[in-house]
Amino acid sequence: MVDSTLCTSDLPQRLGRNIAKRRKQIGWTQAHLAERMKMEPESISRFERGATLPSLATLELLAGELNVSVADLLAEYSGSAYSEAQRVSGWLSKLQPDARETVLDGLQKICALLGRH
Repeated sequence: MVDSTLCTSDLPQRLGRNIAKRRKQIGWTQAHLAERMKMEPESISRFERGATLPSLATLELLAGELNVSVADLLAEYSGSAYSEAQRVSGWLSKLQPDARETVLDGLQKICALLGRH
């Protein structure tokens, strides 16, 4: 862990908000996440408050436990277009190439239609 007072950006607070938001989305307490991470609940609390930054290894483990990417946890805006594109990409990767093209064509038409309103 790193003392976040050494960081001059809003990264500690942003990361903390994103961890807390995702944890709450999946209905976990800080204690439950801490147990899964084999950490003390106070460590999770410090991350979420932006008081300390997790190590890169811990950040990767957090992302894995929360079933999101490290990029999602670091994102400026949770629910960003990048995150949404990753979700769509995951769905598309499970399809055959011709089915992918069909879905992309349909998605493009839907976006064009909704963009007019």
